[in-house]
Amino acid sequence: QVQLVESGGGLVQAGGSLRLSCAASGSIFSINAMGWYRQAPGKQRELVATFTYGGSTNYADSLKGRFTISRDNAKNTVTLQMNSLKPEDTGVYYCRYTTPRGYEYWGQGTQVTVSS
Repeated sequence: QVQLVESGGGLVQAGGSLRLSCAASGSIFSINAMGWYRQAPGKQRELVATFTYGGSTNYADSLKGRFTISRDNAKNTVTLQMNSLKPEDTGVYYCRYTTPRGYEYWGQGTQVTVSS
């Protein structure tokens, strides 16, 4: 089992910044894929940014340049720095951890609200 604890969501004005963190604990594999997804009201969950099994990063094209994902392997955490936030970035942001065999764990989600 893997437990994911997310933090850092909140309310921010357009143009502002937020930083989200996700800490994984439990049966952690050194090789894993870990990153962030989001779900806006009435829409499907979508990729924000993630680390792949090989350690490279994968971003949603529309978010490149504004969002940056980083990780601390020693602490099993990934952080999402979100800059120049827009109202359309509003949604619930979820951390996802994927094991080497492809089993997925999801965090409980953290709300991000960007006001115009």
